Amino acid sequence: MSRCLVSGMLVGVFLHFGANAAEPVPSVPAPDVGALVTEDVVAGLHEIVRDEVIQISVKAQNRRLGGIDQARIDELDKEWRAETKSDGKQPLIARTLSNPASAQLLRMQAGSLGLYSEIFVMDAKGLNVGQSSITSDYWQGDEAKFQKTFPVGANAVFIDEPEWHDGTKTWRVQVNMTIPDVKDGTPIGAATFEINLSELQRRKSV
Repeated sequence: MSRCLVSGMLVGVFLHFGANAAEPVPSVPAPDVGALVTEDVVAGLHEIVRDEVIQISVKAQNRRLGGIDQARIDELDKEWRAETKSDGKQPLIARTLSNPASAQLLRMQAGSLGLYSEIFVMDAKGLNVGQSSITSDYWQGDEAKFQKTFPVGANAVFIDEPEWHDGTKTWRVQVNMTIPDVKDGTPIGAATFEINLSELQRRKSV
């Protein structure tokens, strides 16, 4: 099922609910995503993607990699995936995690005091620009987090289905959005915020 929220800031927020039988059985029911991920919460995420370091980094990568073809994208993604499984050198991962965008996102995640469990931003191709932790792949262009944001428009927001994280016994949800250029509002990339719903629920109940 899906629900759309339209305001001056949001254009199309999609909520999907479902369960994967292979996933661990939650010990607590899923929180109401719509009641927790409000316009105020999403507005705070919009402010993050307006950050100067994020804006500069995404634009710089668009200029640097904007002309590459799908074959090269697939090569980079394959290289990234291989590095995530390697105990040796990880040059592509190392370059990405050590860049200014990743450093800034890591600070933002730490500053959230447990609210964000992961943040990463993508360029106009769906390739990683920066992230607070290592993602499983480098190219997100074939996934809903990118396809339902960047191509849709500057104000697009896609809220994925909540997932149970058995290791921490918390519910989490990915909020995905287009990154607009702060100067003219044109889409330049996309961002994914994994929010700890259990922590958000706790804060709202205080």
